[in-house]
Amino acid sequence: MKTTLALGRIARAGVLSLLFAAVLTPPTAAQDHSDPTETQPDARPNNPEMTAIFEADQAARKKPDIDWEKVAIEDAARRKRVGELLNGGALQSGDDYYHAAFVFQHGDAPSDYLKAHALALLAVSRGRKSATWIAAATLDRYLMAIGQPQIYGTQFTKRDDGWSQEPYQRELLSDALREASSVPPIAQQERQRSALSARDTGE
Repeated sequence: MKTTLALGRIARAGVLSLLFAAVLTPPTAAQDHSDPTETQPDARPNNPEMTAIFEADQAARKKPDIDWEKVAIEDAARRKRVGELLNGGALQSGDDYYHAAFVFQHGDAPSDYLKAHALALLAVSRGRKSATWIAAATLDRYLMAIGQPQIYGTQFTKRDDGWSQEPYQRELLSDALREASSVPPIAQQERQRSALSARDTGE
């Protein structure tokens, strides 16, 4: 029996996302390759239907005594509709892509988690900076779904012998990189895992 918990949030399934990195070279007075539009706010309007779908996705997970079979059916319908909006070019803003990433993170296949990761990256690129966390979580979820170790530590799984983050390749990323992605450091993750185990054993 497994129940998966994303760091700071509870979710049902297990795994996702794709890692990317950039090498930054400080510009000099004679050589400035910065994009003058980088710091400008993204003015693309939000899609009201996408906002409503996201709110429904979140509300379904806050009800007492959640019927997860019913939620899974609703999740599938939400993913289908969001896919239609994406394919029709109806989603454009950072918030739209951020909301869509959460919908696909609640999928049930590695391809759902991979799509969620791509959407999270788009959200960041279009001004939704807080999407760095969902980008990390979806990568972890995707990796674990294909049998590979997570690298940020966002996924907690309840097993018969207690809570676990394994498989987890802790040494690949530094805590500084985790912090840049809005992910808690390893020491804090360990405290959370211990708290979950203590809660379940009544300690």
